[in-house]
Amino acid sequence: MLKITARNLKDTNDIGCIIGRNIEKGAVICLDGDLGAGKTTITQSIAKGLEINGYVTSPTFNIIKEYEGKLKLFHMDVYRINDIEEMIDLGYEEYIYSDGVCVIEWSANIKDILPQNRIDIKMLRDNGEENKRILYIDGVGRLYEKVIKELKKYDSIRD
Repeated sequence: MLKITARNLKDTNDIGCIIGRNIEKGAVICLDGDLGAGKTTITQSIAKGLEINGYVTSPTFNIIKEYEGKLKLFHMDVYRINDIEEMIDLGYEEYIYSDGVCVIEWSANIKDILPQNRIDIKMLRDNGEENKRILYIDGVGRLYEKVIKELKKYDSIRD
């Protein structure tokens, strides 16, 4: 597990862009944290790393939004999902096992159906500073290892 402190919005954006530039088709990124922790913000930066030009918004009421870029991005917000069957009825497996990238906000709500190979990011707000976030990044698989390697480089060269 890697712990990174994003001291400001620029750090959060840099971290997301690094993830977006280093993931590949089939990647699953799971985001968890309280309301306002920065899940949608980091998703927007992941989208930039995937060369997605459109504005990425939270899919809270849509549950799933799709964006075109270097790879297709499926942005999911499962905050309002009441049970696993509801997620399956939405075609979850078609997204998760596609050639796109899935970013899932509130992924703990569907933990029983998440694939083993994924990147998990827990985001916490620092109560002392408005834009400071603590990110705990964990996961399984080759893409996780690749992303962690690049994030460690970034973390070691920041001012």
